[in-house]
Amino acid sequence: MTDITMTAVADPAGSPKPKLDQPINPLGLILFFGVLAAGFLFVAYSLYVDVDETGAKVTTYLPFILLFIALVIALGFEFVNGFHDTANAVATVIYTHSLPAPIAVVWSGFFNFLGVLISSGAVAFGIVSLLPVELILQVGSAAGFAMVFALLIAAIIWNLGTWYLGLPASSSHTLIGSIIGVGIANALMRGQDGTSGVDWSKATEIGQALLLSPVVGFCAAALLLVVVRFIIRNPALYAEPKGNQPPPWWIRGVLILTCTSVSFAHGSNDGQKGMGLIMLILIGTVPTAYALNRALPPAQMTEFRTTSAAAAGVIQQQAAGYNVLGDPRPAVTLYVSQRHITEGTYPSLAVLVKEISAEVDQYGTLAKVPAEAVGNTRNDMYLASEAIRFLMKDKENGLTKDDVAALNSYKKSLDSATKFIPTWVKIAVAIALGLGTMIGWKRIVITVGEKIGKTHLTYAQGASAELVSADPILRHPSPSF
Repeated sequence: MTDITMTAVADPAGSPKPKLDQPINPLGLILFFGVLAAGFLFVAYSLYVDVDETGAKVTTYLPFILLFIALVIALGFEFVNGFHDTANAVATVIYTHSLPAPIAVVWSGFFNFLGVLISSGAVAFGIVSLLPVELILQVGSAAGFAMVFALLIAAIIWNLGTWYLGLPASSSHTLIGSIIGVGIANALMRGQDGTSGVDWSKATEIGQALLLSPVVGFCAAALLLVVVRFIIRNPALYAEPKGNQPPPWWIRGVLILTCTSVSFAHGSNDGQKGMGLIMLILIGTVPTAYALNRALPPAQMTEFRTTSAAAAGVIQQQAAGYNVLGDPRPAVTLYVSQRHITEGTYPSLAVLVKEISAEVDQYGTLAKVPAEAVGNTRNDMYLASEAIRFLMKDKENGLTKDDVAALNSYKKSLDSATKFIPTWVKIAVAIALGLGTMIGWKRIVITVGEKIGKTHLTYAQGASAELVSADPILRHPSPSF
């Protein structure tokens, strides 16, 4: 465990800053590595149990070696994300002496951990959908592993660089930038226009959020401060920290609450990005255990057949007069990649939906799909789901409201079969993000703290800023934030 040790510098106004160069507690070091080792053992055991339950015979250990390397890199990204982003949450409570630095960091790490565990997982697969569809369908190939390694290592390098310089950059947008870079590179290597490898509608949304977030945060924090000043007239809330004494108990409680909300929101949002990439890695290396949700109850399989029949009717109606000879997948893949409806889009999708329904009916439940067919069934479901997602967004789709409702119900059934996150994946990401919070945080805390010292931030200003920074993450759980 490495860290940057810096000596506290006296505030220009004479108020001493918190001492951040305290020696590492040996007991804390033992606990840190103990939890880290327990996390690795838990991941290994969970993988063994999941693979063993499928009954698949292990003929080579190469996929598991690649899986181990990929998981270390993916969890490493979350670890770096922890000390890179969360330091911003604890800077205010540390520099106002609301909490001692060691307690603040552990407190923030714990609520990052809780945020990951309680998260829904919706953002996880939103990140995956930004990747090139052909690489997702072949994620277990050399090209698929190259994609995952490239985007994760690039994001880690940038995060480490901005951390070293003390720049509070966004890990989310760093990862999304890496994904866009992978998409462009993949398209160019396939002899296509670089713009064809990226979902630019989603990239535009993300870019707009990146540009608007500082403006919205500025205005919302200013407005909140004005409202608070009007409602709460106590002058102590609008004073600067005095010396090294903690603020009054109620102000201290407010600042700890805002620190907690930012930490929890960070965990519930950013932790999901690691989950999505880990699931992509698991699907590519151990498809027998993770490509399909084998735990779906019979009732949901019955619902799947119902929604499948309704969706098939809608798509066949749109495909009337056209037939498809041969494999329908290339045409559907082309539509998902280019998002342009052609005369073969609906007929091909209609055939694909029929084939998926036939596969499910043949085996009865997803748990009975044989190992050699799992990957193909999962790819068919994913491809159909993505095609329907883009069709419902297309203004030229010619679909009625009832048609859209039927397709949306079918898409939800497909997603419940393919987009799931095992509990152990959540726990592994939570441990990585939580432990990452507890090291490497000093550099950014010192940088942010120096800015706080120069601007003489008041308690109310710090609380308003942190409340606003937490709110968009909680209200908009998407890759844009």
